[in-house]
Amino acid sequence: MVDNFISSGIEDNLFPPKKITLNVKGKLWTLDRPWVMGILNVTPDSFFAGSRAADSLPETVDTLLEEGADIIDIGGYSTRPGATDISEEEEAERVLQGIEAVKNTNQKVLISVDTFRSGVAEKAVNAGADIVNDISGGDLDPNMLMTVGKLRTPYICMHMRGNPQDMASKTDYTDLIGEIFSRFQQKLNQCHQAGINDVVLDPGFGFAKTLEQNFQLLRNLGYFKFLNTPILVGISRKSMIYKLLETSPENALNGTTALHMAALINGANILRVHDVKEAKETIQLYKQLYP
Repeated sequence: MVDNFISSGIEDNLFPPKKITLNVKGKLWTLDRPWVMGILNVTPDSFFAGSRAADSLPETVDTLLEEGADIIDIGGYSTRPGATDISEEEEAERVLQGIEAVKNTNQKVLISVDTFRSGVAEKAVNAGADIVNDISGGDLDPNMLMTVGKLRTPYICMHMRGNPQDMASKTDYTDLIGEIFSRFQQKLNQCHQAGINDVVLDPGFGFAKTLEQNFQLLRNLGYFKFLNTPILVGISRKSMIYKLLETSPENALNGTTALHMAALINGANILRVHDVKEAKETIQLYKQLYP
């Protein structure tokens, strides 16, 4: 059983960190510092009302870029617990609208598409997206991994049980960290067999995890460094923060910033956030503290 793994830096001397790169359409990007992924929700029902950008796409894109987002993550399907299911056609329409808004503002910034549907992923990449971000790790669409392998894009593989409608009932783990680690090992093998060369792992905070399990996962984040792949952390304004602090998503920025620092100390390579400016400042302070 794995618990309370503390990233002390000792293991870095035993296992020197390899250079982390992502091959995006033939261009090699180096993660020589933590990246910030700015969230662009083209949905009317995301859990944080302040992130719903369907009616203000140009303004939201401008803000994300001005504040220094390294990646813009476009989602057209709300994945909050109990979210309403929508058709693939509606999701694709929303995502393509978001891609167009980003491309009209900046042709160079990296774009990821937040979808678990291979059809939406393919349409998005063909329209200009660079990365596929899948909350299900391929479990909700049997064609996803082969599709991403064919598209030759990096793939963000998240851990989740069930689907957004029923995941809250699937939190019974015998060994939370060990089970997620084993699942990621399986997924990495499946991804490589499908022809996906660059995989980013996301432990899936809030997805089929209780509040206590989310904090256990954050404490033990450094354990996943042994998989030798970039780690993405998405905790921005989530219920693990606002429920513990007895507040709301709108008032969870301070708590988010505090946990972002913890995530960075424990090995996060990418922060997926609603608030880019504050995340960039946290990284700046982290880099000064741990040069």
